[in-house]
Amino acid sequence: MKTQGLPSAILIAGPTASGKSALALRLALATGGVLINADSMQVYRDLRIITARPGVAEEAKAPHRLFGEVDAAVNYSVALWLEAARGALGAAKREGRPPIFVGGTGLYFKALTQGLSGIPTVPDEVRAELRSRAASVPAAELHAELARRDPLMAARLRPSDPQRILRALEVLEATGKSLAAFQGARMPPLLDIAGAQAIFLNPERDELKRRINARFDAMLEAGALAEAEALRRRNLDPALPLMRAHGLRHLIAHLRDEISLSEAAELAKRDTRTYARRQFTFARHQLAGFAWADEAEAEALALA
Repeated sequence: MKTQGLPSAILIAGPTASGKSALALRLALATGGVLINADSMQVYRDLRIITARPGVAEEAKAPHRLFGEVDAAVNYSVALWLEAARGALGAAKREGRPPIFVGGTGLYFKALTQGLSGIPTVPDEVRAELRSRAASVPAAELHAELARRDPLMAARLRPSDPQRILRALEVLEATGKSLAAFQGARMPPLLDIAGAQAIFLNPERDELKRRINARFDAMLEAGALAEAEALRRRNLDPALPLMRAHGLRHLIAHLRDEISLSEAAELAKRDTRTYARRQFTFARHQLAGFAWADEAEAEALALA
């Protein structure tokens, strides 16, 4: 186990399909470290294949924390993840293992290293009532309601983003104030990035596109359709976070005989490529202190 001279934590961020998980596992094996999930889809247990969560064989090689621990019906949030990450970080320190955060959710890394907005907790009954009322309402209508009641927050959100629109409405219902009023004040960060090695994987774009396409084909061969069917049978609220996993809604549309499997696959690949571009943009503007590197450079940086 190599621990002497290592940073307080290693952070491996990057776009989907960039090789984060494989790199993080190599680092864990080299350092005796513990892998801590920083991906908002991989916290859920229901879609191991579709979310590209590490497999059983990978998990057996090194300790993995916060992977596959949450049920699909849970409306998991950044605040809940940050509290779980606090516990995982504390456990790693007690065990003398270097913590290695790995994932593609830029907002998780931003909260970890820059602190989280001091948004008050929304009571469960308020959330449940609002989501029940909004279950069959299109996102555009929810956005229009938000625009009437909270035009400042509505202007910051896309009409096609039901999860964030509902979040803004929940805070408004619970507090009588705009979500925007709470976003300026931030809680102290859990991790001081100055003492960590923070890396954003920066693969060549054509190669990343090839990986995204090939990975989804491999997911189909590995049983992605069966995962989608199992989740479809649960009839969960489509606004729940996991229901927005890339490719899921297209596979469900295929299972309902609405589109062909080849069309579902192409749409899933397109959506994933679009998401990767957003990940680059977020990191460029929001993840201060992260060094951009390819896989080889990243491994050398982390182990220097």
